[in-house]
Order: sequence, then structure tokens, then C-alpha cells
Amino acid sequence: MSKNNKKIHHKLGELASTAISGNDISSSVLYVSALAILWAGQYAWVTLSIVAVVLFFFRKIYGEVVGALPLNGGAYNALLNTTSKRMASLAAALTLLSYMATAVISGSEGMHYLADIIGAMHTPLFAPLSYLFPTYVELATVVLLGAFAMLVINGISESAKVAIFIFIFHLVSLIVLTFAIVYYLMNNGLEVFDANQNYLPQGGNLTKAIFLGFAASMLGISGFESSANFVEEQERGVFPKTLRNMWIVVSIFNPLMAVLAITIFPIETINSEYSTTLLSGMAKISAGNWLAWIVSIDAVLVLSGAVLTSFVGVSGLLERMTLDRILPQGLLKKNSKGTSYRIIITFFLLSISVLIITKGNVNLLAGVYTISFLSVMGLFVAGNILLKMKRKTLPRPERAPWFGLIIAMIGVGVALWGNIIMPPKVVEVTNHLTGEVTKETLPSNLSLFLPYFLVAMGFIVIMLNRIIILRSVLKIIKKVNKYVISTINGIISQEFVFFTKGDHLSNLNKVMMYIKDNEHTKKIKIVTVLNKDEKPNTNLATDIEFLDREYPDIHIDYVVIEDTFGPELIQKLSKKWKIPVNFMFIGSPGDRFPYRIEELGGVRLIM
Repeated sequence: MSKNNKKIHHKLGELASTAISGNDISSSVLYVSALAILWAGQYAWVTLSIVAVVLFFFRKIYGEVVGALPLNGGAYNALLNTTSKRMASLAAALTLLSYMATAVISGSEGMHYLADIIGAMHTPLFAPLSYLFPTYVELATVVLLGAFAMLVINGISESAKVAIFIFIFHLVSLIVLTFAIVYYLMNNGLEVFDANQNYLPQGGNLTKAIFLGFAASMLGISGFESSANFVEEQERGVFPKTLRNMWIVVSIFNPLMAVLAITIFPIETINSEYSTTLLSGMAKISAGNWLAWIVSIDAVLVLSGAVLTSFVGVSGLLERMTLDRILPQGLLKKNSKGTSYRIIITFFLLSISVLIITKGNVNLLAGVYTISFLSVMGLFVAGNILLKMKRKTLPRPERAPWFGLIIAMIGVGVALWGNIIMPPKVVEVTNHLTGEVTKETLPSNLSLFLPYFLVAMGFIVIMLNRIIILRSVLKIIKKVNKYVISTINGIISQEFVFFTKGDHLSNLNKVMMYIKDNEHTKKIKIVTVLNKDEKPNTNLATDIEFLDREYPDIHIDYVVIEDTFGPELIQKLSKKWKIPVNFMFIGSPGDRFPYRIEELGGVRLIM
């Protein structure tokens, strides 16, 4: 191929596209089963199954919208083509927050799993790094984020290879774990499962248990929206297949792991000891340390894969927003691989800043992640409804039924409301320096979400209204400029007076030099006061004309007055010309001068 020929851009196939977005959604199995059991107890599998039903209808919703508008951006793109840019930007801000929280939480959790294998990672860092990152876990999170940022910058094809390996390893690990638990149950029976049926979640309030369990379980589909954010990188017809594949994975494994968990552990044990390491605990008790070790490695990999999904998804979203001139155009600069590397670097820096702000306590991002993700899903449903109403004639490969839209919107609404009113979580915080474990009550999801959302929306609002803002700034600058100019003119318009009896040119030049160096003025009167019948020095007028040419910035006005020089004349001229006495100068008087300096009312000596 000739060097001048444009390099062919290979798009992603079904496996690669499914792997990139699937790593995010399938990583939810590591936490969502325990989360659902915490709120719904033995009915966790029911809430997770309801989520699978809701997700089934989302397949059609995403299929219709992205099929009709096959551009990167997800909910942002859907609303951009059916409503206003401001409404679309709301979806963009929420999606960005969701990706940011996903990257930081997944990266940090992955490194915590790694630290369970390599205990030394919990060691506190040395100063001054310890002020930014408490332990090597946080530093490793930064390294992980940087590694995947570089991978995505190197091209999506290279990213896909890594994603495929992680995705396959993850599925194989889950299948092996399932068979290991089944074999364990064949030998140990279902006594634990039967005992768990007597558990009373939410004090026996089944409706509340299902409600809160469903709200928590909806987090198990986070990542489903990712495929829509890089659809332009996929081969034709691949996108709906990625939705199908992701739906199959979460519909099988998430409820399955919840069922298997309550066949091995009492629910109280799950809630107290295995809230964050449920799958590795299941692996250890069913097959021993070797499987627990594999599951831990799988957790590290698949959570890292979720970080990769965030980078790929956010690059598609932000590039689309930049093309629409919502973000600075400088972000579109590409490298030789055709990647908008500035977008990736910006997102990387944002993620690092969040990690530093939270001091590695990524539980503080849970509310941001939860509400952002669910809001994006809700806005996508709204985008589909508007697409049906406003773009009826737009071709699309499939159509979501209206009852499916209603079910999806209700599902998202219930989950969003549940997460907003959900009681604050109590988490255990371990001081790895002292080994002390303390309990910490987290703020509500809404209070965690709002500050991040307001900052993100504030920036986007500024970008959307930057012309209005810049014009307002320009008006303010003009007003300030007018005031400054007026002030300057008021200062330099002040006139000064020098009284002379006919000084030599060199003395007059010293006067002008003094005025120029020490006073802000453009005018000076050189005044000579003569007695009756006294004639002015003939050379004085000529000298002043010369000085007027030599100092073009200062206008010299030559005035001859027939009067007697003294305090009365000075006061008279001060009132007549409206020039304060202290702006009047004389040369140093001799012994024969009839007045003392203080009698002149403040006239200054200039030489």
C-alpha cells in the first residue's frame, strides 16, 4: 500500500464490541448479588430477575434509537436529535459522571482485590505521595487508569484484544465457580438454603424488601448503555447483538449467583462478612483456596475491563460533544492512530482528581454512580418516546413497543426513587497502618450526587452559553475601559503652573523634565508676572516655543500677567483657573524675595 493512501479503519465485530461493553455490565456480578441480598434477603434472585425483564425491554429501546441514529453519544445523541442541545447536555453530564465514577470505583475495587492477593499493597505510601494517596492501593489505581488510558490512546483495536481476553476469562471463571458450587451442594445438601427461607428481610415487610432489593439490583445493568457510546466503531448490525449478549450474561449469572450464595452461606453471614467479597468466599468454601485465588484474579481483570469500557465509552461521547461544539475544539486533535488523545488524557486527569478528593474512599462515589447511571437510562427512554413522536418517518431496524417503554420508565423511576430514599450505608474502614477497623456512615446518595452534578452541569452550561457570557464580559470590559479612560483623562487634564521671571532655557527644561517624570498631566502654564511698564524677556517666548516642540505630550501655554506677584495673586489665579495652589511651582527664591514660602499658600519649589 502506498504511504499516501489513507489507512483503513477496521471496525469492531460482535465479540470485540460485546467484550468492551460486557466487561462493565458483567463485573456487576461481583457486588450486585450481595447488595440485593442485603436488602431483599432470600428474594434477591426475584429482584434480579425483575431487572432482567426490565433490561429485556431496554434492548428494544436502545435498538430502535441507535438503529435510527447510529452515532456515538448514547442518550446525549438521542436527545440531541429530538429535543434541544441543553436537554441533550443534561444527559451528557450524567453519562460523564457515570463513566467517571465507574472508572474510579472499578479501578479502585480491582486494586483492592489485588491487594488481597498481595498484602503489601496496603502499606502506607511514603511522603509526600502519602498526602495524595494513602496506600499503594490508590497508587496502583492511578497506574491502572494510566495504563488503560494509554491503551485506548493506542487505538480501539488494541483495546478490544485486551477486552476480549478479560471477558472470556471472566465467563469461564463464573462457569467454573457455578459447577464447583453445584458439586459442593451435591455433597453437602441444601440445609443452609432451607434455613435461609426463614429469614425476614426488612423486618418481614416483603413489599419493602422487593422494592429496595430491586432498586439495588438495577445497578447490575450499569454498563448496558456503553455500547451506544461507541456504536460508530462497530460493524453494521453488531450493535443489537451486543445488547442481546449483555442481556443474556446478566440475566443468567446475576440471579444465579444470588441463589447459589444463599445455598452456601446464611444471609446474616453474607451481610456481615461477604458484602464485598461474596464470590471469592463462595469459591473458597466450595473448592478451596485455588478457586478463590482464580476468582480474585478474575475480579481484578474484569473490574479493570470496566475501566477500559469507561475510557472507550467516554471517548465516543466527548468526541461527539466536541464535534457539536459543546466542548473546546482543541479536544478533537488526533494522533497517528486516529484517537482523540486529548479527550482520553482529560478524562484520566479528572478521574485522578476524584481519587485524590475522595482520598481513596470510593464509597463516596456510590451515590454519584447510582443516580447518574439510572438517570441516563431514564433519559434514554425519554429519547425513544420523543423519537417516536417527532421522527416518525425516520427509518429504523426495529421498534420498541409502547408497553415496553412504560415498563422501562417505571422500572427506572422506581429504582431511582429507591436509591434516593435508601437508608445511608454503614461501611467498615480499615486503617492499614494500625489495623484498626471503624464504622462509617455514608451520606445519602442524593447528597453525594448533587455536588458533582452541579459542577459538571455548570461547566456545560458555561460552554453552551459562552457567546452570551463572552458578550457580557466584553460589555463589562468596555464599561471598565470607559471608566478607566475617563479616570485617566481626569488625571492628566489637571493643569500645572510655573511662575518665572525669565529663566534660562536650561532651567525651563529642568522644569519640564520634573513635570514629565513626577506629574500626570498634559498641560502646563508658564506664567511671567510683570510690573506696570515692565516688558517680558524677548527670549522667553522663543524658548517656550522650543520646549513645546521638544515635549509634544505636554501642551505649554505661555501667559503674561501685569500684576504684583504675591499671595493674593496666587489665590486669585487659583480660583480663576481652578488650579489648586499646590499644583503651582516657583524656582527657589533669593534673599530679596519679599515673602516667606509658607505665606504663598502651598506653592511648591521645583528647583
